[in-house]
Amino acid sequence: MSAGEGQGKVGDLARLRELVRVFVNERDWDQFHTPKNLASALSVEAAELLEHFQWLQHGRLEELGEGKLAEVRHEMADVLVYLVRLADKLDVDLMAAVEEKMVLNRAKYPADKVRGDARKYHEYKDA
Repeated sequence: MSAGEGQGKVGDLARLRELVRVFVNERDWDQFHTPKNLASALSVEAAELLEHFQWLQHGRLEELGEGKLAEVRHEMADVLVYLVRLADKLDVDLMAAVEEKMVLNRAKYPADKVRGDARKYHEYKDA
């Protein structure tokens, strides 16, 4: 990833953070946005996202249909909004956190050992 690509993504997250801040401030909701409450809301929204896939055979795009896909898209937006808001309240740079976590994931899941294998890292380590 070039420096310009990374800056665009950070800029997008900063714009999203500001959009959410304005929305929250207009409604005087900051008082309710403790990290605990935001983490709880994030979990609820993630469950609402999962609910759309609950009884599908495979959960693939073609099983959703246009209306269900719109609902899924809105739930995904809710998840992202709460995640961005939680990161804002905890002063977490999400892009830096993802980059850091990818380094850890690469060490846990070396491509040459796990390619095509969906097991958790502790399940293949001794195999």
